[in-house]
Amino acid sequence: MKPLLAIKKENVDLEKQVNKLNNLFNTVNNTKLVLLFLVLVSAVKVNAQDRVPFDQGKTYILKKVSVTGKITYNEQTIVTFAGLEKGQSITIPGEEISNSIKKLWKLGLYNDVNFYVDKIEGDSISLELNINELPKLKEVKFVGIKKGKLEAITKDTELTSEKIVNENLITTTKNYIENKYKKEGYYNTKVNIVTTEDTATINHVNMVVNVDKGSKVKVSKITINGNTQFTDSKIRGAMKNTKQQSVLHIFKSSKYIKDKYKEDLTSIVDKYKENGYRDARIVSDSVVFDKEKNKIAITLNIEEGNKYYFGDIKFLGNTVYSDQLLSRSLGIKKGDVYNGVLLEQRIADKSKPDGDDLTNLYQNNGYLFSTINPVEVGTANNIIDMEIRVIEGPLAYFNKISVVGNDKTNDKVIYRELRTKPGDIYSKETLIRTIREIGQLGFFDAEAIKPDFENVDAAAGTVDIKYNLVEKGASQIELQGGYGGGGFIGTLGLSFNNFSIKNIFKKEAYHPLPMGDGQKLALRLQGSTNFQTYSFSFSEPWFGGKKPISFSTSIAYTKQFGYSSSYKADKSKYMNIFSVSVGIAKRLQVPDDFFVLSHSISYQHYDLNNFNSALFTFGNGASRNLAYTIGLSRNNKGTNPIFPTYGSEFSLTGKFTLPYSSFSGFNYGDLENQEEYKLKNTVDRSNSLDGNGNIVQIGDYIDVNGNKVVDYRLAAVDRAKVDQKKFNWLEYYKIKFKAEWFTKIYGKLVLRTLGEFGYLGAYNQGRGIVPFERFVVGGDGLGGNYMTSNENIQVRGYKNNGSLSVNGNNGDPIYNKFSLELRYPITLKQSASIYALTFVEGAGSYSNFKTYNPFVIQRSAGLGLRVFMPAFGLLGIDFGHGFDAPQGTTIKNGWETHFIIGQQF
Repeated sequence: MKPLLAIKKENVDLEKQVNKLNNLFNTVNNTKLVLLFLVLVSAVKVNAQDRVPFDQGKTYILKKVSVTGKITYNEQTIVTFAGLEKGQSITIPGEEISNSIKKLWKLGLYNDVNFYVDKIEGDSISLELNINELPKLKEVKFVGIKKGKLEAITKDTELTSEKIVNENLITTTKNYIENKYKKEGYYNTKVNIVTTEDTATINHVNMVVNVDKGSKVKVSKITINGNTQFTDSKIRGAMKNTKQQSVLHIFKSSKYIKDKYKEDLTSIVDKYKENGYRDARIVSDSVVFDKEKNKIAITLNIEEGNKYYFGDIKFLGNTVYSDQLLSRSLGIKKGDVYNGVLLEQRIADKSKPDGDDLTNLYQNNGYLFSTINPVEVGTANNIIDMEIRVIEGPLAYFNKISVVGNDKTNDKVIYRELRTKPGDIYSKETLIRTIREIGQLGFFDAEAIKPDFENVDAAAGTVDIKYNLVEKGASQIELQGGYGGGGFIGTLGLSFNNFSIKNIFKKEAYHPLPMGDGQKLALRLQGSTNFQTYSFSFSEPWFGGKKPISFSTSIAYTKQFGYSSSYKADKSKYMNIFSVSVGIAKRLQVPDDFFVLSHSISYQHYDLNNFNSALFTFGNGASRNLAYTIGLSRNNKGTNPIFPTYGSEFSLTGKFTLPYSSFSGFNYGDLENQEEYKLKNTVDRSNSLDGNGNIVQIGDYIDVNGNKVVDYRLAAVDRAKVDQKKFNWLEYYKIKFKAEWFTKIYGKLVLRTLGEFGYLGAYNQGRGIVPFERFVVGGDGLGGNYMTSNENIQVRGYKNNGSLSVNGNNGDPIYNKFSLELRYPITLKQSASIYALTFVEGAGSYSNFKTYNPFVIQRSAGLGLRVFMPAFGLLGIDFGHGFDAPQGTTIKNGWETHFIIGQQF
């Protein structure tokens, strides 16, 4: 056989030899790897008689392999990677070198691999391996991408430090980003990736990814052919996400997004199915992109088919439930217009995990392995006869229940909330309820709670459930400021929502505080120019540790200043309020276990110093408030306490003091006629006193309140003394009702409906309505003149300090409020939950039942934003427009801006 190449010093043509060897060894398809066998050492003498026929090869003993080039690994490691060992037999040329090249190439670490003959000594050969490693990524920078999307883009493209940078990585990254934005409607997205050598690190590069999204493609026209049963506009209306350009599309733009467009095609077919056209289909569709105009024209060709009706509906295979019960649950009767979408929902509603469908009917009662299939058995004369075929399967039981992901929260806090108990019959309803209960704790990311089904054994009828949790920060530091209550309000608060009081004296438990037992401890300081408040509260949700009985206690102290004649805080006029309360609440079983019955006893002591009010005249004195509160509530909101998407909450509370006037024997209604409450020598023809005790020169007879006295022989009444007697111990009852519902309207859009009512009454009309415990209506509720005695009812679109109350910031005994709020989540991540909202609401405040009319209210509307961060609580801003005039004015209120701090409307 004719030799292909002879290794000879005098006969070395590099390019020709490379080409010959590439063809000879056929190492890797379309690679730049080259096997070069060159005589580099002049000492090697190869005579004509020593020529090596390369088509036969010659065997040598490998003496040494030296590694050169751009490398970061040590030489021995690379030789090992190549599969070569000192002393092994090696054929030149042969499979050993070819296999070594393949091995090194498969590592994906190199962009150039070259073998050279270094020296031949008899039967021994030394080789030189010259390689260049691919550079590694040091840093990556994205240009043209919003900060909120950087984390996801970096994760998806896997552009992490030390990543090998090659042409494939650059091409893959470019294609991924372009395709990602194309799916979002940015058809003109351009990506340019530049790499530069990092001079500070060997064989590393920095990468800059420049992204130019361009503008989204718009839909210029949607043409529909073949439709006779529905108009073009109705079919376009079924397309919720894809709209053609029109001035009428205010809330939905005409941007084209491919994935959303595909969903809309399904929605069109569903619309037909909902109206009896079960055979309707989109025969073809075309999307034509006009690059110059950056617009898309869509054409749909529809085949509607005939209209169908339900015929006989029979159930087969059911033994647990009767045909009649299943028929009622199905809710479809013979003769109804065929509705394929409704049929699927009644069998298994995938949009509602707790839906009222046949699948849940079985799975809520232990039949986890049941299957229900609707089958068409006849279609004569456009009448469809159906069989609902049921395979019930065996009863399933919960077996092993486990929880993972709770690093800070103790197991007992979670396990006591679990309703899925080992040995209990499987219930999907119970599983969903457990997810809600864990989410309501507030210690975990409610959106990330995931139950995994493990070891599902149909033969044994058992299933294991593992709850995967993601813990979030439960403590909050509140350091905020805002305007309300007549001035700037500053707040400093510490709230520990997963506290452990039993470990308070254990030094090793402080990380930085003893946590994990689910208790709540809060310290709060709040102040402005006219008040100061200090409060402490503690609650234990499982008092005693065995039953869901909640214990709570709180202590608060407030100093409220009066106003001077220029409406500035006057520190010589003040009221000190000391409050303490103790409460207990128990979860009920009847009517269901969403109900909670609560009891509490509270005491407030009001100490007044030169503090006068329009509601009472004793500026120096004291009042005491000992009250018992009983409440009944039901809360099945879920799952996320920050952004509930379903459920409701109702509460009815009654607060009662002792009816002191009933057993004191004192006639409070006749105080003005009792001698000890009269002022002597204060009525005179020329000298009288006004309401503030000042002498006035008036010809008529005036009492201390400035009222004319018909008979000058009547003495004036000491109003301060009368009021002090009336309000020494406060006597009243207070009823409040609140109800709110959460309903998912479409997609992520949630409607919150709210109604409230409050009434403050008196046992004894002679004593009258107390000047405390009233309702101050209007504004953002950040503060009022009586921070712990009156309740601030927030009504957006109006000013603070009781702008909607008949008695202003002194409050009224009756109010009602109604509100509708649409909410849409921007993000519900653990780090921050953000949602936007728009609202309409109205409220009314009334001085007595004679003037009470629930339809006479002040209305408002507006929009806002809420941000909840675990470390800072709830923050928000609202822009509300009041459509009506506040109390005492005739001009509508107009726009108001409200800052929300740690509360919700």
